[in-house]
Amino acid sequence: MNTISRGAPLLRFLRFPLVWLAIGVITVGALSTFVGAGTIPTILAVVTTLAAYGLVMRFVARRPMPELALRHALRDALIGAAIGAGFLAVSVGIITLLGGYRFTFDPTATVRALPGILAILVGGAVTEELLFRGLALQAIEKLGGSWIALGATAVLFGLIHAANPAATLWSSIAIAVEAGGLLGAAFLWRRSLWLVFALHATWNGLEQALGIPVSGHADPGVLIATVQGPAILTGGDFGLEASLVPMLVSLAITALLLVAAHRRGSLVPRTAARSHAMNEQPAASHPLSRQRAR
Repeated sequence: MNTISRGAPLLRFLRFPLVWLAIGVITVGALSTFVGAGTIPTILAVVTTLAAYGLVMRFVARRPMPELALRHALRDALIGAAIGAGFLAVSVGIITLLGGYRFTFDPTATVRALPGILAILVGGAVTEELLFRGLALQAIEKLGGSWIALGATAVLFGLIHAANPAATLWSSIAIAVEAGGLLGAAFLWRRSLWLVFALHATWNGLEQALGIPVSGHADPGVLIATVQGPAILTGGDFGLEASLVPMLVSLAITALLLVAAHRRGSLVPRTAARSHAMNEQPAASHPLSRQRAR
């Protein structure tokens, strides 16, 4: 028996989606602990988590990574940023018109707030998207298809935010729907991590800049937000994510993205998922890779 034959069972084991998912989560998760420890550690954490993700996908999962292709990275990032900014503007605008928010400018706050905004804007978005859309969604999708993967990662995204300050059962449900569902749908549409990096980062960064708590974390912003009215409208101490308004706005955007993903042919049916779980096609012949190249 040659070396390749002896190593075949191990390679098949490592390529099983739940195995490379676990290895990726442990590796990327460990490196992500440096996010928020300062601007330089955050930048280093982003670089190392991206590298770790790439190593796991290439040498453990042994699958191509069209989700990190550079060809349309800038375009996808701009699309994601536009969706994130629009989502935030509509949600905050409605709440403000209903009397829930009032903003004042603090000229001394900008410099103080920039390091924290950078950490939230870049570090948190990149590491969370690598874990949830890069690893978890794609691994679960291999076994159960896109719909199960979307639902499972949305629920997990809500659960992981249950430990945040001021979190409640409602805030976890809201996060699962408006963030887990929207970000998952956005990824399924373009199959681009650059898009969800930018969408997630723009939402969080602008929210903090406005002085609104980001998922329970009340850090300095460029503006000072005064909150008044019922928590179901404003989100209360948890912040905008616990408001009913962005949940409803996100449901509309998510539906549009899923329709677009279906028309694009980016959704993997459950019946086809398991056939790819153990035998990833080469990048040139994989149907989703061909779709991304268009």
